Amino acid sequence: MVATGTLLTFVVAALASLFMAWAIGAGSSGSTPFAAAVGANAISVMRAGFVVGLLGFAGAVLQGANVTEAVGTQLIGGVSLTATAAIVGLLTAAGLVAVGVFTGYPIATAFTVTGAVVGVGLALGGDPAWAKYRQIATLWVLTPFVGGGIAYTTARLLRSPRVPERYAISVLGGLVGALVATIEFSLLGPAGESASIAAALGADLPVGASVVAAVCALLVVAVLYRGLVTDPEATQRRFLLSLGGLVAFSAGGSQVGLAIGPLVPLLDDFAVPLPAVLAGGGIGLLLGSWTGAPRMIKALAQDYSSLGPRRSIAALIPSFAIAQAAVAFGIPVSFNEIVVSAIIGSGYAAGGGGVSRRKMLYTVLAWIGSLVLALALSYGIFTAIDVVVA
Repeated sequence: MVATGTLLTFVVAALASLFMAWAIGAGSSGSTPFAAAVGANAISVMRAGFVVGLLGFAGAVLQGANVTEAVGTQLIGGVSLTATAAIVGLLTAAGLVAVGVFTGYPIATAFTVTGAVVGVGLALGGDPAWAKYRQIATLWVLTPFVGGGIAYTTARLLRSPRVPERYAISVLGGLVGALVATIEFSLLGPAGESASIAAALGADLPVGASVVAAVCALLVVAVLYRGLVTDPEATQRRFLLSLGGLVAFSAGGSQVGLAIGPLVPLLDDFAVPLPAVLAGGGIGLLLGSWTGAPRMIKALAQDYSSLGPRRSIAALIPSFAIAQAAVAFGIPVSFNEIVVSAIIGSGYAAGGGGVSRRKMLYTVLAWIGSLVLALALSYGIFTAIDVVVA
């Protein structure tokens, strides 16, 4: 039987996780996916907040396991996080993220959670997981260049007078369709595993998964091309909303692990299944999106409105792709970093687009500061608590 004090500590850790999920939903994962669509007048602020909450919940349940397990078990070696360590790490990270939400400072969630978990893990006497750190650092460093580069190239393609827009958007839609067909969902695989739409259909048909993905891509190309010929403005708006929905879904899958990951080492002791915890984290994201995201969406939409539909599309495509790569490899990633990089890339495609180098520098410094501050605070707080209790 679990001791009452131990159970109470777990409950406190779960509440801290729920607060973290709320802060994430109210911040980057709840506000960035549909800010472009709101800025382009494709959807209202309140409706965007409602839809992004539902899609974030779905992403958390269907794709959240990889990042959740990575945050909970792969950031530190030699020890498992205790309930107290989880509480300290979560409250430290959530506090910093909440400060960012209410003050407007660009506090990156992945940086704060990673730093906080590593900090309490080191304070527990754990060993640095250098291999995982290299993997994380590689994605974090490449994201601005890859995301920004893809957004720049896409925006230039959409602005080019030599390429008719109906061809460019149709092909881009086909690439997105192929990616959707190949990403994995927990409901499509056997128990405890995930599978893609292409793999699931390919197993039941006399063709391989690659053929199914190609057919999905062609179907999207055909639908978009027909729409762009008959009603280009409405079709472009629907494509932008679809991209926003995919980014919102991906945000749920990649960001829920930042909230509930520290609880993973505690689940076996309390016989709590991971899907139930993913659902709880998804509810936290949903509540954050519904209560806090509309204000952030409205503020961000003013920045996005200068992009226009084409540059918004150019920014959302790499955001979706990078978020799904992070989900597939189980790497905690900052949605702020992904989206800001894509916005900057699409901005340069228009001759700079009002991109401020000084603001870029401050943003990068804030990201690095978030990581270092979270690590130092969580290490110091847990060490102090350990000394007092001992």
